Amino acid sequence: MNIILLSGGSGQRLWPLSNNIRSKQFIRIFSNEEGKLESMLTRVYRQIISADPEAVITIATSRKQISSIRNQLGDRVSVCAEPCRRDTFPAICLAASYLYYEQGVGEEEAVVVCPVDPYVEDSYFEALKELSGMAETGSANLFLLGIEPTYASEKYGYILPESSARVSKVETFREKPDAATAQGYIARGALWNGGVFAFRLGYLMRRAHELLSFTDYRDLYARYGELKRISFDYALAEQEKAVQVLRYNGGWKDLGTWNTFTEAMTEPVLGKGILNETCENTNVVNELNIPILCMGCRNMVVAASSDGILVSDKEQSSYIKPFVEQIEQQVMYAEKSWGSFTVLDVQEDSLTIKIVLLPGHGLYYHSHDHRDEVWTVMSGTGRAVIDGVERKVCAGDVISMPAGCRHTVSAETELKIIEVQMGENITVEDKHKYPLQQDGGECKPGLGTECGCGR
Repeated sequence: MNIILLSGGSGQRLWPLSNNIRSKQFIRIFSNEEGKLESMLTRVYRQIISADPEAVITIATSRKQISSIRNQLGDRVSVCAEPCRRDTFPAICLAASYLYYEQGVGEEEAVVVCPVDPYVEDSYFEALKELSGMAETGSANLFLLGIEPTYASEKYGYILPESSARVSKVETFREKPDAATAQGYIARGALWNGGVFAFRLGYLMRRAHELLSFTDYRDLYARYGELKRISFDYALAEQEKAVQVLRYNGGWKDLGTWNTFTEAMTEPVLGKGILNETCENTNVVNELNIPILCMGCRNMVVAASSDGILVSDKEQSSYIKPFVEQIEQQVMYAEKSWGSFTVLDVQEDSLTIKIVLLPGHGLYYHSHDHRDEVWTVMSGTGRAVIDGVERKVCAGDVISMPAGCRHTVSAETELKIIEVQMGENITVEDKHKYPLQQDGGECKPGLGTECGCGR
């Protein structure tokens, strides 16, 4: 099965755990069978591989999310990053072009597209396999997975099938209605549109060339910023006549708000938190190393991270977005391909950061013009290069680097470092990268990537 996972989102509706870099699909909040916390991304990946160990997975995403994907999945998936955001139709066409022109996937092969963040049962992915099979052998051009609705939702679009059969032709689509209209749709046998599509790759490539006019993947990538913002539904699904839908009646949740997100929590408290006996239907999610005590709270969510603290009625938490948009603050925590960073303290002339480097990873060899830095190694072992001189580092080591000093560090074991930046102009732009000469003069670049914190 070829599957394209759509990974988008700006991280506003689940603030403060999500931000511009860490969207909801990267938050480790669900317990797996081993009792370890996993994110939506790792959960969905695990479920796909369980359903089809030979599945070829490509994640269509933005540049900002690449490091988080690599941090959690490594090189187990391909990543197709948009140069800029242009909604789901251009994103799917770009990923499909990548499969066709760069990966050599054949025109007759089926491709399934679905969001990266559904909270679903394993039967959902068995349905995706079935949908893929339908796309390979069926007579329609487009195949959809329709979710059996459990209530008259105003948040989803609706698919109206021609019959109540498990597989049916699609009569029409309807956009997000009010509750009364949604109830009428359901009475007619309508299904929620869960954003899942399947098609033969050749079909989509023909339609993409007709609607976007490009030569190959690299040409489409180069012209991507010129493309119109349009959803897959508007551009293709609602225009296509030969469409079939497969009914799915298993568990399915769109965890887009704190209200729905907390429904998937196996325990009411994650992190340091206490609910007294008078609390009802209240959840605490705490990433800070300080306790949270809730007393007499009813139907509430309390979420705390380095980016802020939310205290909200669960129903009101659905309306968080315009308030988060008013908050101007740098990202305080992010997962990167090399590890993670947490901003611990921000002063007028200093910045204190906790850096965690994964084994085998490191930072670029670089220097800064306008700030001094001091590293204090908290735990782990690794190697640092300071102005061309390599040295081993371990817990307790302190390394000072004045402005202009070239430096890097790499981890042998997980390496935790407290970095203090000092200067009058601490910015991300104050950075020069250099090749690192090692092993008899061979040029080896650093293993890290930009972290967005001035690193």
